[in-house]
Amino acid sequence: MPIRVISGSAKGRRLKMVPGDSTRPVMDRVKEALFSILGRSIVDATILDLFAGTGSVGIEALSRGAAHVTFVDLDRMAVQTVRDNLELTRLADQAVVRRADALSVVKAPPDRRYDLIYVAPPQYKKLWVDTVQALDKNLAWLPEGTRVIVQIDPSEQQTLALARLALTDERTYGKTLLLFYVAGNGEAAEPPDEATDVGG
Repeated sequence: MPIRVISGSAKGRRLKMVPGDSTRPVMDRVKEALFSILGRSIVDATILDLFAGTGSVGIEALSRGAAHVTFVDLDRMAVQTVRDNLELTRLADQAVVRRADALSVVKAPPDRRYDLIYVAPPQYKKLWVDTVQALDKNLAWLPEGTRVIVQIDPSEQQTLALARLALTDERTYGKTLLLFYVAGNGEAAEPPDEATDVGG
């Protein structure tokens, strides 16, 4: 299924896919729901797109007014695909693309302050757990109010004991689950009472 930019300056542009099956692009309806939740907060935001794949989420954010996105992926073909898609959408000037291991990146000091960190790793490898836990331990990444959004299959969900990140919301769209975390002041909050299930 083709991927496109839904809204903003690059609306309607079709994005290239990463060859093979090493990535799992977010479906348009999930992306649309995500950015509906984020609303105007995406404008002027600085974003880290981990396990970037095609770059679809970060590019959508740039199209909608984000100030900067850093894309990180270890797969050489994914990195080239992100670069190609940035050129297609004419958004390359607002982006940095890094070929790197996401876990190594978040265990090191950040290169800038990020308002939002998007985590969408390959399925069934526990990478989302390792990444979120690494972020939670490296407080330099998490000034108060920083948001971390995780995209996983619902079967991968598990409750994490975190010191700084609090789970504030979760939304299910078919076979995609979005987990919304916010960095607090060091006191972990209780998870939401119930999840919102959308679609089947």
